[in-house]
Amino acid sequence: MIRTIWFYLVLVVSSVIHAGGVLVAALLGVKRRPGGIYDWGATDWARDIIAAAGTPVELQGADRIPRNQPVVYASNHSSMFDIWALAATLPGSVRFVAKQELVKVPLVGRAMLAAGHVAIDRFNRARAFEAYERAAAVIRGGISAVVFPEGTRSRTGELLPFKNAPFGLAIAAGVPVVPVYVHNSFQILPKGGVRLHPRPIRVLIGEPIATAGLSLDHRQLLAERTRAALLALRARVDSGDGSR
Repeated sequence: MIRTIWFYLVLVVSSVIHAGGVLVAALLGVKRRPGGIYDWGATDWARDIIAAAGTPVELQGADRIPRNQPVVYASNHSSMFDIWALAATLPGSVRFVAKQELVKVPLVGRAMLAAGHVAIDRFNRARAFEAYERAAAVIRGGISAVVFPEGTRSRTGELLPFKNAPFGLAIAAGVPVVPVYVHNSFQILPKGGVRLHPRPIRVLIGEPIATAGLSLDHRQLLAERTRAALLALRARVDSGDGSR
C-alpha cells in the first residue's frame, strides 16, 4: 500500500512539473528538436513514474529498430504502464497517437498536444482521418510514432482485434511498422485497477515489417501480419525465451 501511495504522489507531482515545463516552452516558442524539452517531457516523466512504481523496464531486441529513419511502433495495450514503459525506453524522438479522451486530463492533455503527440477522436471518422494525417506529417518530419492498434486497453490482458487505421498511417508515411510487445504491464495495473502489483516489465521488439509498395488497400493485411508478430513475441516471452 505504501508503494501505491508513493506512486500516485509521484505521478501527480511529476506530471505537474513535466507538463508545466512543456507548456512554458510552448508559450515561449521553443522549437521541437531531438532530445529537447518536448522529448524530456515524456521520457523523464515516464522514468519518474516507473521508478516510483518499482517496475524496472528492460528493452530487448533494440538492434532490430531501423536506424536513421522514423518508424511506426505498434504495441499491445492493457495498462497505462505500456505508455510509460515505451516512453521511458524507446530510442530517439517518439510521439504517441492516443485517444482524444486523454486531452481532457488537466495540464497533461494540453502538454501532450503542445509536444506534438496526436489525439484521435475514435467516434468521429472524419476527425480521426485528419488526426492520422497530422501523425503522418510528424513521421515525415523524422519522428517515430507509437500506435495501439487495439484502440483501447484490454480488460483481460489478451490481445484484442486490431483496427486498420493505424496501419494506413504507416503506409501513408512510407515507414516500417515495428511490432512491440509489453510484458507484465497488465499484472501491474489493469484497466480499472487502483492498487499496484509491482514487477519488472519487458519490452520486446520484433522484426520490422516493410510498407514499401503497399497501398491503403493493404491496411488489413498489414494489421494481420503485425498482430501475428505480437502474438509470436508474447508466445516467446511466455515460454521463457525472450532474450532475442
